[in-house]
Amino acid sequence: MSKNTIAVIGLGNMGLAMCQSLLRAGFKVYGTDLARDQCKAAQALGVCVIDNIPQLCVATDVILLSLPAVQHVRQVILGEQGLIHLAQPASLIIDTSTSEPAVTRELAEKLASKGFSMLDAPVSGGPAGAAAGSMVMVVGGSKAALARATPFFAALCSKVVHLGENGSGHAAKLINNLLCAAHLISTAEAISLGKKAGLDPAKLLEGLNAGSGRSAISEVNYPRWILNASFNSGFSMQLMRKDVGLAAQLIEQMGLDLPLSALVTSAWGDSGSQIADSEDFNAIVKTVDGGAL
Repeated sequence: MSKNTIAVIGLGNMGLAMCQSLLRAGFKVYGTDLARDQCKAAQALGVCVIDNIPQLCVATDVILLSLPAVQHVRQVILGEQGLIHLAQPASLIIDTSTSEPAVTRELAEKLASKGFSMLDAPVSGGPAGAAAGSMVMVVGGSKAALARATPFFAALCSKVVHLGENGSGHAAKLINNLLCAAHLISTAEAISLGKKAGLDPAKLLEGLNAGSGRSAISEVNYPRWILNASFNSGFSMQLMRKDVGLAAQLIEQMGLDLPLSALVTSAWGDSGSQIADSEDFNAIVKTVDGGAL
């Protein structure tokens, strides 16, 4: 099997953008998705679109998953037409979703029993970073599997951090997204306070971003998607609420009492009455008086 081929299952915002970077790097990319519109968009980019997973497995032995939630990952891997039954011998499965570490370890063990390798490799950077090949990836899995995946990751990411065994990448991503969720609220409150004190939000951010209070939210999200009220990052409230919920679940599993994290997860959960699942995740700032604009 050629080392220059890869398949992408899930051609949504992230999957499609990753296809762009892989194609630009010279890889032959196969793809499939249940949504016909997404398949058409992928085909227009140069992706070799295949109707179903069985046919996809014939084409390549490196398969990247870009799926919304853990139940979709489980179905694609273990379902009746799943990869565990149909993938070529010694295939490598790369899960770039944000998922549950315990489930990831379970799936990795079942795949390993059939001779397959798995990496949990969730990403940060959103669709823009995926299309630019500038994402950050936190990875769980064996060093051998990571070495095999490295040429593909080089096309997708500016930085790859290997954290250890399967499940480690997904644990790190949940922690990252919990921090992101907290920073959105805390930065919105800081902007609200500044406005009340007579400060211009853009100038305040300029000062904060030169000091110790800065974060990716203040440096990127506020200038790019919040101050201009565009709210079009490509990542939804529904997905972020799911990730924050998984982070809360991980905290509980670890037996920790983290009061600030509890406040953050509660705020995101309660926001459903104000902000629809379909809205951009940056819209959480609208729940803070004066924090959005």
